[in-house]
Amino acid sequence: MDQNILFRNNVSIKGKGIQSIIFAPGFGCDQTVWKSVAEAFEKDYQTILLDYVGSGRSDIHAYDSKRYSSLAGYAQDVLDVCTALELKDTVFVGHSVGSMIGMLASLSHPEYFSRLVMIGPSPCYLNDPPHYYGGFEKEEILGLIDMMEKNYIGWANVFAQAVTNNPELPEVKRQLEERFCSTDPIIAREFAEAAFFADNRSDLKKVTVPALILQCSNDIIAPLAVGEYIHHQLPNSILKIMDATGHCPHMSHPEETIRLITQYLNEKSVFVESSPAGRGVHL
Repeated sequence: MDQNILFRNNVSIKGKGIQSIIFAPGFGCDQTVWKSVAEAFEKDYQTILLDYVGSGRSDIHAYDSKRYSSLAGYAQDVLDVCTALELKDTVFVGHSVGSMIGMLASLSHPEYFSRLVMIGPSPCYLNDPPHYYGGFEKEEILGLIDMMEKNYIGWANVFAQAVTNNPELPEVKRQLEERFCSTDPIIAREFAEAAFFADNRSDLKKVTVPALILQCSNDIIAPLAVGEYIHHQLPNSILKIMDATGHCPHMSHPEETIRLITQYLNEKSVFVESSPAGRGVHL
């Protein structure tokens, strides 16, 4: 076991099960966002939580701008953790860009993963008319990044509000804002550029690991059209439209998130076999 890797990514291991579940956060967040969800799986699984280098309590001295200029660098971190822990057939649960990071990792080493659970994923945030609607124009993303450079605290407030997209959840907004503000602004901006300008649409059809897509209602970061696009492009995938609103159901609606993941893991063979096209079913 490579302790350097585990220290670098602040890896936390709990649970009693034989099979492992990796929980990977989205942009600007650390492993603490998974607290309520991960604890629900500790009885039956070995839960593994990590921080991306530059976030949370990771080893910030390991951050390298060149390595993390693309999502491939973050995917390699996931693979490093899998190698260090000698994992195999692991369930990977990723939120937002974390979903794409896990997908890229599975393309390199599919043997490490048995299932992908993608919460609010997006392979491309930019609109590419007339066939793809990612939710944002390039000018909007550039404006967000410009705001990060000029007024990081103000950006954190605006972005946390957009991600939550629910005035009735002020505590979730506050928690997100605190996590954004705890990240080095330069690292956050470089991660934002890697995430929001990535285009992994062509990678979807290459995935061999079965996947569950959890699509939130009223999610302005990853709209419904994006979830449907991924479902149609991703082999052996299942799309579930959640009652949860916003972009962070693992924080705002942990009970529904836990229920749907558990249902998928317990009944995955039924779901897969029920689709004549081998793409899963719309639940």
